[in-house]
Amino acid sequence: MRRASVDGTARVLLLLALVPLLSAGCATTSGTKGAMAAPDQGIPEEKGSIEERWGVEPLGVRLSAAGYMLDFRLRVLDPEKAAPLLVRKTKSHLVVEKSGAVFQVASSPKVGALRSTVRTEEMVKQDRIYGTLFANPGRYVKAGDRVTVVMGDMRAEHLVVE
Repeated sequence: MRRASVDGTARVLLLLALVPLLSAGCATTSGTKGAMAAPDQGIPEEKGSIEERWGVEPLGVRLSAAGYMLDFRLRVLDPEKAAPLLVRKTKSHLVVEKSGAVFQVASSPKVGALRSTVRTEEMVKQDRIYGTLFANPGRYVKAGDRVTVVMGDMRAEHLVVE
């Protein structure tokens, strides 16, 4: 059986049409019924201590996909320290500081979680940039908002959305 081919423009339009569907239901707010409570806040980490303790440098959070996604990027400085953050079983989420809303990693049935991961800890590369796309349903988070990204036990706090 022959598969129909789709040109690049049609793929982009299809992706943009699917973004709101993918991000629907991926966020919860602490003020709504049935909402997920914000995780334990723990001790805030300074940017320098994130680099020293976890071996990564948070590069920032940007709006992406017409505002329906939040693109978080980090650079690996020490692969050995950063490895626990990038294995597949490590869970990640984003917390909006002004409201406590919790956003999950965007996911699709065929592709899975939209984040960079490695199969084994030995596969993490120094100076490589890894990314995670968080769902932003309804364009809830705007440029200028402050957020906290949580990856396993690491907390990158007070990041300003660009």
